[in-house]
Amino acid sequence: MKRSILGVLLVLTFVAVGIAAAPPLTFKFTDVHANKTALETDTYGVNNAGVIVGDYVDAKSVQHGMILAGTKLTTVDNKACEAISGTGGISFYGVNSAGAAAGWCTSAKTGLAEAFVYAKGKFTPVSFPKSNGTEATGINDKGEVVGLYLDSANNAHGFLFANKKYTAINVKGATQTAAWSINNAGEISVYTGVTTTPFAAYILKGTKFTKVADPNAGTDGTVIHTLNNLGDVDGTYYDSAANTHGFLLHGGKYYDVEDPNSPNLSRADGLNDKSVIVGRYGSGSFGGTGFKATYK
Repeated sequence: MKRSILGVLLVLTFVAVGIAAAPPLTFKFTDVHANKTALETDTYGVNNAGVIVGDYVDAKSVQHGMILAGTKLTTVDNKACEAISGTGGISFYGVNSAGAAAGWCTSAKTGLAEAFVYAKGKFTPVSFPKSNGTEATGINDKGEVVGLYLDSANNAHGFLFANKKYTAINVKGATQTAAWSINNAGEISVYTGVTTTPFAAYILKGTKFTKVADPNAGTDGTVIHTLNNLGDVDGTYYDSAANTHGFLLHGGKYYDVEDPNSPNLSRADGLNDKSVIVGRYGSGSFGGTGFKATYK
């Protein structure tokens, strides 16, 4: 990824999500560029109005938060963030129907990850209590936020922030857990591994974890990203050669989501209810390109 004291022990159940021969889906890919001079554009989230959020690296190699509505770019910077490029620079990872975006950056003062929700030109901090840093990656229409925080040993734990209360999310037996997205029904996409392989992915409903595993994944596993309001989910899996491939789980069936410009180095990140996926292809660090894919 670009990256429990209050926690509750959640019941882990391993339920295989249906794997079946998938009928053809048609995917149409379009490159996404923040502007003509951007060295790199990273697209992480998209809402039902088609607003895309993420970040871009400008001609001076400085990373900026990005909100892109059609061709209209809103550049977002936070004085508390380090003016850096790559992992740790300001970025948004999820956006809801009202246009509120969840994101994080590395603090210029502490060097720790600082999370926030950005709406109507204002930053609202999101900070898991007594943590070594918080990253916010998902937000639903109720304003509920998910992401991860680091404990005193810098192990990652997922979290939910709802009704002004923080709740830790941990997969039993996993050293590191992250929550990525939350839909309007309160279902949360969760994965383990975070900084090391193998990865394992789950959908959390209440206290029940349902495993998501792309059948083409190798030993490095599957990372889940966005879960929409219709039950579709996207993410990334690693094949036996450790190449990355985006995937879509739709109607209980898995489909590859691979930009034709880089079929072995693609990932699917954001997903809305209008059959639109956003993601990235390429190696990043100025070699990455955002994409939008529609499917039917």
